[in-house]
Amino acid sequence: MATLYPLKFTPILKDKIWGGNKIETILKHKISPLKNCGESWEISGIVDDESVVANGFLAENNLNELMEIYLTDLVGEKNYEKFGLGFPLLIKFIDAQDNLSVQVHPDDTFAQERYGQNGKTEMWHVIQADEGAGLYVGFNQKITAQQYLDAVENGTLEDYLKFYPVKSGDTFMIPAGTVHAIGKGVLLAEIQQPSDITFRIYDWNRVDDKGNSRELHTEEAFDAIHSEENLADFQVHYEHEMNKTVTLVHSPYFNTNLLEMDMQVDKSFVQLDSFVIYMCLEGSAFLVSGDSKERLETGEVVLIPAEIDQLQIIPDPKAKLLEVYCS
Repeated sequence: MATLYPLKFTPILKDKIWGGNKIETILKHKISPLKNCGESWEISGIVDDESVVANGFLAENNLNELMEIYLTDLVGEKNYEKFGLGFPLLIKFIDAQDNLSVQVHPDDTFAQERYGQNGKTEMWHVIQADEGAGLYVGFNQKITAQQYLDAVENGTLEDYLKFYPVKSGDTFMIPAGTVHAIGKGVLLAEIQQPSDITFRIYDWNRVDDKGNSRELHTEEAFDAIHSEENLADFQVHYEHEMNKTVTLVHSPYFNTNLLEMDMQVDKSFVQLDSFVIYMCLEGSAFLVSGDSKERLETGEVVLIPAEIDQLQIIPDPKAKLLEVYCS
């Protein structure tokens, strides 16, 4: 079997009522024909939205086909034992020109019992934010079940939401069961469990071009919310350090690090037993592994298969990367 190499995929662009144009203008390598491009799915194994390889001899094969052929060479032994043929992450860029709906995702137990699927824990890393832009994550005060239901019915749920003004580099971990919404003016990277189960609670009284409002899932959302946990601080606090691997999130679902670079960094994955994903947020870099040399530009994402155990990252001349893996 031919040796695997760093894999790039063709982005899957999603038109959203709240989307804008930053995915094309700030993440410069992308060309979007969509009027309101809200999401770019970079690596996905979700059925009917499978990512397709864009480089090398595996071009035009989708991620799920690769999973069936390469198994542990692609994702690592532990990930294959845990997730089987399902790729364990969904990687996106999201551009909110308007507020996203206030929503909640179920945890694994809830989602398995009702839908036979995984739940959805996710994290956000802000790439760019307009002045005054922010994120809604959790509640700003204790809220009873009746207060919650009244606020949903009266359209006043915003009064109970915790609002975080944000800037580039701000990072948030959002466990399943947390009420949240991306505010207008924010472009971010999202790493999540591969689930698209979303319970919409409030949609800012929006209607589409035909005057119809989107469906709400009030009862399902109420059952999914982890009330006490919604009072936590969801922002990740970390120190910036050049040319070092800085930990942002370490969780049972994914691990995410930040690499801000102006000199070469050598990586060894011998003990990792996982694929590694790099998301280029700023600048560009070369990824060198054996005879393979892949250039990564702003807004591009690459999957390093688990069988690759050594990698050199060479910024050109600077780069800001997210490093993501499961272990």
